[in-house]
Amino acid sequence: MNKIILMGRLTRDPEMRNSGSTSICRYSLAVDRRFRREGEPEADFFNCTAFGKSAEFADKYFRQGTKILITGRIQSDNYTNKEGQKVYSWQVIVDEQEFAESKNASGASTGSSAAQPRPDAANAGNGFVEINDGIEEDLPFI
Repeated sequence: MNKIILMGRLTRDPEMRNSGSTSICRYSLAVDRRFRREGEPEADFFNCTAFGKSAEFADKYFRQGTKILITGRIQSDNYTNKEGQKVYSWQVIVDEQEFAESKNASGASTGSSAAQPRPDAANAGNGFVEINDGIEEDLPFI
């Protein structure tokens, strides 16, 4: 089985081109390493290629710095260069891609600072709803 799941940020704007009737979009994804050792890189970089509708979506909506989640497969692109040396490279062929954070979280908002939660929505982001005192009698499951 050849499947990879990555979440990271685009290192540059996607590059789109058409090959006959198929759209091809290429971008590079920086994926932070969970454990970092001194003197080693803090991220790994993956070259990704999307085709068709996925390519058109990436070209239209993805920009440098956008945090995305992709699933796909790794493909080797080994070749011999003009000097006769064997060159080994890898790319991720994208099957699925989606945003991994909101537009505001990525810093794309036009405000001077990040949006502050409303006082009445203090618990809205954690998946819980504030229950007012005295409402327990109306709830059938308590």
